[in-house]
Amino acid sequence: MQRSLKYRRLIPEARRLVVKIGTGVLTQKSGRPDTRRMRSLVRDLAALQRKGYEVAIVTSGAIGAGMEALGMKERPTDVADLQMAAAIGQTRLMSKYAEFFAAAGCNVGQILLTHDDFKHKIRLSNARRTIENLIRHKVVPIINENDVVADEEIKADLALGDNDYLASLVAKLIRADLLIILTTTDGLRNHRNGRSQRIRYLESITPQTFRLVVPGHSQLSKGGMASKLKAAQAVAKAGCISVIASGRVPRILLKIMAGEDVGTLILASGL
Repeated sequence: MQRSLKYRRLIPEARRLVVKIGTGVLTQKSGRPDTRRMRSLVRDLAALQRKGYEVAIVTSGAIGAGMEALGMKERPTDVADLQMAAAIGQTRLMSKYAEFFAAAGCNVGQILLTHDDFKHKIRLSNARRTIENLIRHKVVPIINENDVVADEEIKADLALGDNDYLASLVAKLIRADLLIILTTTDGLRNHRNGRSQRIRYLESITPQTFRLVVPGHSQLSKGGMASKLKAAQAVAKAGCISVIASGRVPRILLKIMAGEDVGTLILASGL
């Protein structure tokens, strides 16, 4: 416990944050945006920006919101249907973000990316420059995979993992100090003898770490704890620490940034 608290003193020192918000956090079971939770998270994000933190958001939820609008009960497997759901859901999701951030006194800018953008030097440079400029002007970047034009990414097993992988790419792109991954669980848990205990921190992620993951299934999202650990592992190598925590806990972002013992903290390599 003492070591966990010692490590968490590093968190308030972070200046640039990437906050990834998962589908299960942003939407109800039907896929409809959970406006009360979104509004609460936005208030806390705006509060962090006012405190001087530089904040970028990687958001999921577009396909889920589109599914709800189309009356789909299960996530489509056909790429064209996924792209259609994304096209409809993207506008619904962003309109809510824009509304709630405006109420909190912040402007937002949307950035849609695909895998190809990270492979193309010029497009990658343009994306970095745009995100940096938005942050410089106190505009909150809201980033999502461009599912409307994505093909292989949207259907592959190693796709952006409900945007977990995208969040790690963005964190490295803009040299973030901290990656916060908000999901529906309170972090990585150790299941043993019929009991479950939250793992407070990880000094590193090893093959043994992934053996702790209990497979899950959601009709709305494709990510899981394994994809979140892979994202944390990727940014750790770039000197960025991570926290995996429940986005359903009230004021979770403020608790994380205050160094409270919530979620699972993953240290950067070399700390």
